[in-house]
Amino acid sequence: MTIQYLLDEHIASLYRSQLMRQAPDLVVRMIGDPDAPPKGTLDPDILIWCETHNFILVTNNRKSMPKHLADHFKEGRHIPGIFVIDPSSNIGETLTELIIIAEASFPNEYQDRIEYLPLSE
Repeated sequence: MTIQYLLDEHIASLYRSQLMRQAPDLVVRMIGDPDAPPKGTLDPDILIWCETHNFILVTNNRKSMPKHLADHFKEGRHIPGIFVIDPSSNIGETLTELIIIAEASFPNEYQDRIEYLPLSE
């Protein structure tokens, strides 16, 4: 299974347009897209959607997402993964890292994990 990304609604749309431009085969959705959760969807419901549709969540929610993920696990659920980006990081470097991860990762490599980008720090 190839990696697919769901971008949280608080991630700038520039991320999607650049990911799709630089890696046209990469599947990238944003919250609010017709085939994604609508804007305003609560984080626990986003995690369920990601689990059901096999999308890794890309978010900048460093504060509450770890708690939502813990609650998700307590319900016996799983997640393909969560990448938390640092909004103060260089956008180009973050995009490059997301592309490298998508191209070089094993299926389910990030299953049930939350990772903070950049991974190299």
